[in-house]
Amino acid sequence: MSRVSKPGKLSYLNDSVLGAFVHVPPSDTLNHLVRYLSTWSGCDKFFQLIQYTLKLIVPLLHLRARLQYRAGLRKAPTSNAAAGYDKLSGMISDSRMLGRFWGMLPILQWLISLERNPQPTRTLHTIERLQGWSMLAYYPLEHLYCLCVHGVVPSRFPLQLPFLQNVKKNVRLDANKLALWSCRFWAVYVILQFAHLKEDKMLLEARQRSLRKGKGTGLTAEGKYELKQKWDIYWSEVLTNLANFPLTIHWSLEKGLFKDNTWVNIFGFIAAVASFRSGWKATALPPPPTIDEEQEKAVQQAEAAVETPD
Repeated sequence: MSRVSKPGKLSYLNDSVLGAFVHVPPSDTLNHLVRYLSTWSGCDKFFQLIQYTLKLIVPLLHLRARLQYRAGLRKAPTSNAAAGYDKLSGMISDSRMLGRFWGMLPILQWLISLERNPQPTRTLHTIERLQGWSMLAYYPLEHLYCLCVHGVVPSRFPLQLPFLQNVKKNVRLDANKLALWSCRFWAVYVILQFAHLKEDKMLLEARQRSLRKGKGTGLTAEGKYELKQKWDIYWSEVLTNLANFPLTIHWSLEKGLFKDNTWVNIFGFIAAVASFRSGWKATALPPPPTIDEEQEKAVQQAEAAVETPD
């Protein structure tokens, strides 16, 4: 309990102004948001959502400006707000790309862990191996593209081979080709993810049948919550992958898949919402146990104490 000072004293002014947050109650949502955004993945998903939201808002603002200009309500058929949002979206895109420069580290960690903790099925293990290797190709190509497009690495530089002293070879880096091949390896990951989701569904269905058989009459409240969370995350991942698939194909083709960039922004927004929601659910704290669960746990402990006396 905080101390309350008497009016007229300096400490009262201190408590009234600097201690104003005493009137703000603690927020579980704020705690969840801080916990989620403290992770690299959560921060990237949040900025992805902001980025594609802005990309969808910009053309709407331009349309509104043109309509207002035709109606005589605006001096110019352009929107200053749209131009600002477009710049912010570009800044977020560059920031996200720069933030992925250490994206290789969790991939290496994942592949190392994968060989020491194999998946439930051989098929799933093979799928994740292939996905990991596709990401090992994706990240360096994207990093090199980012450095080239911003002029950090020159597009042409001489390369002298150590075993051929008099031979110099000019190496040319094409930023567009680097981007294409980077996205092609990402497309490999996304296509493999469909097979991964198929295996995940089979395992979830098997888990559900196993829990029902073990209980006889149905699932416990804890089992129901666990299954609900896993199915919820599963369907979010399905939606994310369905939205990412046309994007990877579009960016893997030299001429692209969509002539109108609006479709890119729509699919990107869907993927951003689904992935953010999936991460939000994954970082949620489990609900407190109900009275029935606490009573059941107490009965189980009592029975265990009777069966194994000291």
